Amino acid sequence: MSSFISPRRAVIAVAATAIAATTLAGCSGSSGSTTADGKVEISFLTTNGDDAIATGNALIAAFQKANPDITVTLNTRPGGTEGDNLVKTQLSTGEMDDVFFYNTGSLFQALNPDQTLANLADESWASEVTDNFKTVVSTDNGTYGAPLGTSMAGGIAYNTKVFADLGLSVPTDWSSLVADAEKIKAAGITPIEQTYGDTWTSQLFLLADFGNVLTQDKNWAEDFTANKAKFADEPALAGFTHLQDAFDKGLFNADFASATAADGSAALATGKAAMYPMLSSAVLTNIKQTNPDAVKDIGFFAMPADKAANTTLTVWEPSAVYIPKTTEGAKLDAAKKFVAFINSSDGCGIQNDNFVAGGPFSISSCSVPSDAAPMVAEIQKYITDGKSAPALEFLSPVKGPNLENIAISVGSGISSAADGAAAYDEDVKKQAQQLGLAGW
Repeated sequence: MSSFISPRRAVIAVAATAIAATTLAGCSGSSGSTTADGKVEISFLTTNGDDAIATGNALIAAFQKANPDITVTLNTRPGGTEGDNLVKTQLSTGEMDDVFFYNTGSLFQALNPDQTLANLADESWASEVTDNFKTVVSTDNGTYGAPLGTSMAGGIAYNTKVFADLGLSVPTDWSSLVADAEKIKAAGITPIEQTYGDTWTSQLFLLADFGNVLTQDKNWAEDFTANKAKFADEPALAGFTHLQDAFDKGLFNADFASATAADGSAALATGKAAMYPMLSSAVLTNIKQTNPDAVKDIGFFAMPADKAANTTLTVWEPSAVYIPKTTEGAKLDAAKKFVAFINSSDGCGIQNDNFVAGGPFSISSCSVPSDAAPMVAEIQKYITDGKSAPALEFLSPVKGPNLENIAISVGSGISSAADGAAAYDEDVKKQAQQLGLAGW
């Protein structure tokens, strides 16, 4: 796994926060056209995962029913690097489908959007997206994507019954979390679950802290990309420091080295553990599968900063649907209608019918169901209160391959926080150089 958790790997494996669709057609270019009888044909390119086949079919079927003069053909592409390369190739050769589903953030920026994508800033839905989402689909010249799916958060899932039984409140700074953890430990309950058997989970202590970093230094991601900001320095060092502190104080489960994400979610659900640093969608999906009655007992809070005023929730924004500049005329009008439909009341309902919301939608026209997990409301409050920020992977393309192993070393007492942060600063260099970034 890359140093920053991508929904393509860490979450789609366990939660349908992104849309995939049926392999009704290959990954050819746009098949959109206007027929002799005046009907418009467009194509929609999405990923080829199996989890959301029903969602893709349902969106198209409902849209075509409401717009009988438009036919949508579904094309699919692989995920990962192969899919990224395919999208870039199709855009560069003018063969991209009329609407396509793709990542937001740094991968979106790599598409050279001002030159390749249609500016959707004037569409009616554009004013309804959250500021965080707009940040990850926009340049200085336009807004190019509409959300498809819900957001998810990185932070700490907690057992609300354990907290209530022990008279604890949600901690808003690191010292309060440690104080709560000591009380939990004294009660014979694991304070903080760690699951290094699934190595990617070791990163959450660090990745979920990024909202706190950005609150203290709004330019940190930009400076990091330019090799001017380091994890070895504050405010980013705090994530490593807190990971070491939690290990040194004996706050982890005894089997932290071998436990898996499924084990950690089960421990949290049954009250054997009180807190679990994790992605909201991942822990929610695991608990829904194995301990569904416990979903109501799981809450979620931001990774605490050293000062409560800096505590900010880190949010992974959903992927988006885009329209290439090669889509023109009647096809462009039809494509815009399809994009708008996805975030209409009918489109939102279809999304809710086909995947579990691990966080709130990133557009006000969509709402999670009334029976959504309670943790979603807690995540929403951070966003509503202006106490959230996008994860670093949405703001910088710089990713080192070895963060999970570095985090395990610090979280197992093998390396110090300072040594771990320095090791990661060294780890990112090669990837940054491969991207040809200035300053590296």
